[in-house]
Amino acid sequence: MKIKQGPFLFLFVLFSFNAIKAQNTFDIQFPKTESEQTQNCQSCYQLFRQKPKEVKFSIKRENNNLYFETNDKKWFNLLFKNAGDGLAVDVVDKNRYSCDVESVENSQIKGKLLKPIYGSKLRSGLKSNGENRFRVHVGRLSDADINKELEYNILFLSNKYLCQYYVIYNLESYQWELLDMGMFLDSLTYNFKQIKATAKEGYIIKNKTLKFKIPFEKNKAEYSQEDIKPIYDSLRLTDFNIKSINIKAYSSVEGSLERNIVLQEQRANSIVAALQSFQKPTIKTQVTSSENWVEFLNDIKGTKFTDLAKLKKNQVKAKLVGATSTEMEPILQYHRKAVLELELEKKDKYKTMSPDELIAKFNASIKADKLDEAIEIQNSLFEKIRNKETSPDILKKMEIPRQDKFYKIFNKNSAFRYIMNVRQSLIVYNELLELEKLVPNNGEVKYNIAAIKIRLWRFRALEINETKLKNQISALKNYGIESSLISRMMVNFHIINAENLMRERDYDNKDKSVTFIKNNYKKFYLSDYDYLSLAQFFSYYANVDFAVELLDEKARTIDIDENLLFYYLNLTLVNKELTEDDDYRTILLNAINMNKERFCKLYNSVEDGGVTFQLLDDEYLRVTYCENCENGN
Repeated sequence: MKIKQGPFLFLFVLFSFNAIKAQNTFDIQFPKTESEQTQNCQSCYQLFRQKPKEVKFSIKRENNNLYFETNDKKWFNLLFKNAGDGLAVDVVDKNRYSCDVESVENSQIKGKLLKPIYGSKLRSGLKSNGENRFRVHVGRLSDADINKELEYNILFLSNKYLCQYYVIYNLESYQWELLDMGMFLDSLTYNFKQIKATAKEGYIIKNKTLKFKIPFEKNKAEYSQEDIKPIYDSLRLTDFNIKSINIKAYSSVEGSLERNIVLQEQRANSIVAALQSFQKPTIKTQVTSSENWVEFLNDIKGTKFTDLAKLKKNQVKAKLVGATSTEMEPILQYHRKAVLELELEKKDKYKTMSPDELIAKFNASIKADKLDEAIEIQNSLFEKIRNKETSPDILKKMEIPRQDKFYKIFNKNSAFRYIMNVRQSLIVYNELLELEKLVPNNGEVKYNIAAIKIRLWRFRALEINETKLKNQISALKNYGIESSLISRMMVNFHIINAENLMRERDYDNKDKSVTFIKNNYKKFYLSDYDYLSLAQFFSYYANVDFAVELLDEKARTIDIDENLLFYYLNLTLVNKELTEDDDYRTILLNAINMNKERFCKLYNSVEDGGVTFQLLDDEYLRVTYCENCENGN
């Protein structure tokens, strides 16, 4: 079994008085009335109500053996204090949800019930599993079951009565970081990170990105240089080349899916060819195509076509022919488009020079007091270092008098070294403190100092007075630093503070920091990586509602990052109030169009990397799953 690192995750399923399938229920008592349930479960209910949300538990499997695992021994011992306090495991088989079955049987016990274990045996069997985790053996699978796709639900018992029934589910996790504060070089330079399981990281030193949309004419597949030139001219790329282009091409939903995808790829590739004609350097290209179901479902709300949203995709396509298609064209025309993201690279007139030639020219420029030229050469050296054409040690050959007029070059050298190697943090921090003495009122230097100081504090590489650090961050406004950047830093302060308070089990003050973050993240721009990091932070600290609120609006856009969309699904698929909402179908179809294979894997077992196949108890989700993920669809 794959053991997933991170928090224990679970879903509470409200107790109901459903029928019990004919099988051995051992000595477990199933309340027949609410009064019987309340009478026997009161102490259990109280312990769950008082349980800090940071206390987690789950079932883990190792070969045939099942273990109950928790991160709080004290709560465990209170829960199983009495002789009749216990737990049992309901082993559920995915075949229960086969699409060949008309409907899923509604039963209190969904699978095979294992023999319950009670108080003293649970307490005496609990052993430390390291990393503040404890576990106890609770059952064993038969050899016949070992290769089935299974999940393990937990029955919590009080006085041998069933009081709580839990379904374990699994959220896909990503490594989350502090929000990127950037570092001032020529301007504020941000960390470039992609949201992937193994994220590619790098830094944009001289590049910038532009994002815009190009509408498509119906049935037009080819775009010439003349078509694109007005757009190209509007970008004002005199000093830049296009380094890479990412195109997401969307068709309207009428017509054949296969034809729509081919048409979109033709359109996208013709746009790339037209843009390439304006420059010699080859443009790296990535193109994806899909039908624009998101905007279709959004735009038909409140129109005479609202009921189309209730139909399956193939039924919608069958309706969008002839007169109906013509009548809907004023809506459909806005769904044919390409969303382009261009990465621009500043033209480098020193690109052909060797590193040693650049150093010689740089030193000559400093002596001649040509600062602008020296900074341009410095940037060219940075690019060669970033591309591994030379070592960062070459910067040591720069001959720069220690005068305040050269502060920007000193600042950039230090910040660049930090960007390229975070292990240089403490060295660079001390360098910048010395530079601050040379230019005591320079906001960019002070900002860089604060940014590194925050990171050093997080990794406990520097002793910090928290009050003084907050004042230091707030004081940046006196040196021309934008309020949005200060707010971002302050959110990072509270992210670290929450981590520290969590370790100290000071949950009340931890919650105050989490609330500050929730109330302030809208004050500044968030990159896709920032969105995911912040959502992961909220869910890790048991504030899933905050994470859902953060991503909700973004999940309803066609250009959302794939990983953000699927993380949102991980958070919300377990909430029937959301999945039964008509608008939720828009999000599901967005995910299916974006990556159907990944969507279908959400319904795998927890052990097989899914959220839980018991999502299919939700009949609406089951219909969507069977329509798109079974029978070769």
